[in-house]
Amino acid sequence: MRTRASRLLSLVLSVALCLSLAVTAGAAGADAGQDGAVTILYTNDVHTYIDNNVGEGNENALTYSKVAGYKATLDNVLLVDAGDAIQGTAYGSMDKGATITKLMNAAGYDAATLGNHEFDYDMEGCLAAVEAAGFPYVSCNFYHEENGVPGERVLDSYVVLEAGGVKVAFVGITTPESFTKSTPAYFQDDAGNYIYGIAGGEDGSALYDAVQTAIDAASAEADYVIALGHLGVDPSSRPWTSEEVIANTTGLDAFIDGHSHTTVAMKEVADEAGETVVLTQTGSYLNALGQMTISADGAITTELLTGDDLADVTPDADVKAIEDAWVAEIDAELGQVIGSTADTLDNYDADGKRLVRTQETNTGDFAADALYYLFDDMGLDVDVAVMNGGGIRNEAITGDISYLTCKEIHTFGNVACLQTVTGQQILDALEWGAKDVTAGRDVENGGFLQVSGLKYTIDTTIPSTVQQDDKGVWTGGPTGEYRVTDVQVLNNETGAYEPLDLNASYNLAGYNYTLRDLGDGFAMFEGAVNVLDYVMEDYMVLANYVQSFEDGVVTGYAEPQGRITIVDKAAETPEEPDEPAVDPEPAEPEEPAEGDTYVVVAGDSLWKIAREQLGSGARWGEIYEANRDTVSDPSLIFIGQTLIIPAR
Repeated sequence: MRTRASRLLSLVLSVALCLSLAVTAGAAGADAGQDGAVTILYTNDVHTYIDNNVGEGNENALTYSKVAGYKATLDNVLLVDAGDAIQGTAYGSMDKGATITKLMNAAGYDAATLGNHEFDYDMEGCLAAVEAAGFPYVSCNFYHEENGVPGERVLDSYVVLEAGGVKVAFVGITTPESFTKSTPAYFQDDAGNYIYGIAGGEDGSALYDAVQTAIDAASAEADYVIALGHLGVDPSSRPWTSEEVIANTTGLDAFIDGHSHTTVAMKEVADEAGETVVLTQTGSYLNALGQMTISADGAITTELLTGDDLADVTPDADVKAIEDAWVAEIDAELGQVIGSTADTLDNYDADGKRLVRTQETNTGDFAADALYYLFDDMGLDVDVAVMNGGGIRNEAITGDISYLTCKEIHTFGNVACLQTVTGQQILDALEWGAKDVTAGRDVENGGFLQVSGLKYTIDTTIPSTVQQDDKGVWTGGPTGEYRVTDVQVLNNETGAYEPLDLNASYNLAGYNYTLRDLGDGFAMFEGAVNVLDYVMEDYMVLANYVQSFEDGVVTGYAEPQGRITIVDKAAETPEEPDEPAVDPEPAEPEEPAEGDTYVVVAGDSLWKIAREQLGSGARWGEIYEANRDTVSDPSLIFIGQTLIIPAR
């Protein structure tokens, strides 16, 4: 492995050579490509957002044509992508990313790595995209597998590129979460045996070892070694985050990251030897273009450029022609207005925090209801519908709804199916989806389940003990207490909710991703009986539901509908007193109305009786600490320390 001093010497010699040849660098960006510097432009998680609403008051939005135009103004420049480029909107899914790959070729990309969503068009589609790319895809931890034994790498671990006489190696790294955040079945043969693997390890060691091996090999060939990784920094991705890889390896100079959609202009992270590694990530959807500068003295700096920063850059004409033609074709095909909504369907809070993966949202209710309606309208007996939060991708939607709008909500092209499952399987699925929920809703999980025809409660104070394998796939229910409680299923005939019967059979609607293909690790549905499979693509399920409303006007989704309750019971329920005190002389109740009967209880034990009267939904904190005045049930009356409950 070369030392930093030897790298610096190599760079100085290269600079001298450039000066002797009187090479003049471009002047489009501050210091970019000047004075012997090497510029690396980078993107991540573009997710096929190729138009970024250009022409809607956002004329300066970044596009591939603008990126290509900017690259053309620079000398000694490379352009790379850190994954999740070919999937996300209708512009990608309508031809399985073929046009996106064509755009990236035309824009002049020099290298890329595989994100988890490159696998969304199945393994054949993923490898077809790699083959069609006019640039190398690299991944040091994606390998062939047989009988659980890793074999040859599917792709090269790294690529060495040269700019201005400086050799830069890019080590590709793919998240091990690809097994569950894409579709695990795509990594298997027809018999369910894994034939592809992604090194990760329960403690991260397999990932760290794969990266270190690639770094060591690349260091022998290059002046600088940069990780081109799709790992992210989300706590839910531990122990496979970019910062953990840096902390457990040596020899990296920088890490261009993706996956978590995090905006990191420049962060210095210490590696295992205490050396500084620059970490950066652009966010998502081409809202920013990353620019890394390796200066003549060996210093590495990074910055993020917005569309406004590049407002004066002329888009590349050839790339723009491809963009314009493809956007026009898809918009014409899917732009037909089929309905409208006066409510705003959203998954984000006012601060821009994505909620659909941590709690109920109105779009989550809408999407789950669309699944429920599909099978109910077909005359099939459907009891429950589930929708994984990671499959709901839209930002705020209001006004007209078109097929394209539905594609903004569901971008993956998953197909609806109906299965007969047990109540236990439903409970285990809810528990698996709730495994990462915290009181602060600060850990996202794409497997969080939005529901229809069902209500449930999550107690965040109960630790999740669901069992899973090293690929993040469910292997068994919790070894301790279930954090999901009070599961109730809607009775279609009576319109009332009834407790889930673990031994009963229910018809469950969902998408093949969750129910059949182990998506997000849902493996508890083994043995389920298929009622109807491959019925309709996800965005068409939404369109079908929209058109079921009178005149296509969607109503009833102004707010989430209260199907998922998240509580912290330990904080709100005190320990039961050993010897409950009883007020020997409860205050006199108000005179009841003629013909009414009341139960009167007093003292600290009154909450027990209240729970018996109201069911498990009544909470001690709600009943006893409500200033003994009123509670959410208007039929409850407090007088002093006395609770008066109408007899049921």
